[in-house]
Amino acid sequence: MIRSARYLAIGFIALALAACQEGGQKQTLGTLLGAVGGAVVGSQIGKGKGQLVAVAAGTLLGGFLGSEIGKSLDHADRTAMENTTQRSLETAPSGNTVSWRNPDSGHAGTVTPQPSYQNASGSYCREYEQTITVDGRTETAHGTACRQSDGSWKIVNG
Repeated sequence: MIRSARYLAIGFIALALAACQEGGQKQTLGTLLGAVGGAVVGSQIGKGKGQLVAVAAGTLLGGFLGSEIGKSLDHADRTAMENTTQRSLETAPSGNTVSWRNPDSGHAGTVTPQPSYQNASGSYCREYEQTITVDGRTETAHGTACRQSDGSWKIVNG
């Protein structure tokens, strides 16, 4: 009975940690799995109040570590997408598609830039089409990016 209550408490703590996350699904799942794993490890240490402290500490530490791993995977997807967008806007001929894929997550995308033009304020801009595929589902978006004084491209609409 006490053991069941302990595992129920572990589950509630893990869910509470996951609910506090602002990151993507991978980060939330990482938090949840890390918290549960940390709580299980903590439950093997000590007895009585000492064991409760170990469970709480294990839950918090596991949740934090799991969150960081999940966040870095989401970050890797965003980094691949941003790098490909910059590269395609800078070097790809109009209408040529440049692809990216994160082998760790399986997420992928493409960027297809259109011809450059000079806007009313004198900046050079390009419209583009971007696709992103996550878990087999592809979304398409259109946007506009303009060259900044430092040479990078800034998305201004999209």
